[in-house]
Amino acid sequence: MSDIVLKTENLTKYYGGVHALESANFELRKGEHVAIMGDNGAGKSTFVRQITAVEQRTSGKVWFDGKEVNFAGPIAAREAGIETVFQNLALADDLDVPSNLFLGREKVLFNLGPFSILDRKFMRKATEAALIRTAVKIPNLNNTIRHMSGGQRQCVAIARTATFASKLIIMDEPTAALGVQETMQVENIIRTLKANGEPLILISHNMRQVFDLLRPHRCLPARPHRRQFAQAGHRRQ
Repeated sequence: MSDIVLKTENLTKYYGGVHALESANFELRKGEHVAIMGDNGAGKSTFVRQITAVEQRTSGKVWFDGKEVNFAGPIAAREAGIETVFQNLALADDLDVPSNLFLGREKVLFNLGPFSILDRKFMRKATEAALIRTAVKIPNLNNTIRHMSGGQRQCVAIARTATFASKLIIMDEPTAALGVQETMQVENIIRTLKANGEPLILISHNMRQVFDLLRPHRCLPARPHRRQFAQAGHRRQ
């Protein structure tokens, strides 16, 4: 299992009498970029929430980076090296771009508890470097998220994920609510991450997008309450 980044075995999630995810078996190896596909209600986002411990699974096992894991919550998953772009983006509308990139992991000059002084200069420079690396274009970093377009918000969330990802990036429907131009911008960022060799799982129901971005060599249908999970992946040579 030394080359396996992520593996699930019989991963199951019930919400009372609703079987949202049942016996999902999945495997991602080093150097692979994989898409999980399926219609709405197939359990794609539920699968992500179990991996990242946003929710606690009903049953099943998860291995990450060669070890069986039971994350207590999403912060533990993040500290282990899993960065995720969720459908709701998890951004703070009243904060600017650098503050959102470092949300929950702010850099401080003087640690005085609730009165700590932030190292805003460092965070801004790191943000600018992250945007360059991911090819994200934000005209004004001082703008709050509230005053940005949907595409710009999505780009900020992706840049934050790429900045701190150490082992795995997961993107849950990153273009679901975007227009044509904004979708193209986000897709170009995903191509940049892929070209940089970032390990990536893309959740989508858009087959055109998956084949265009990942050039998959394997694709299986995903249906609700079935054991088989769809995968379309590309292993880097």
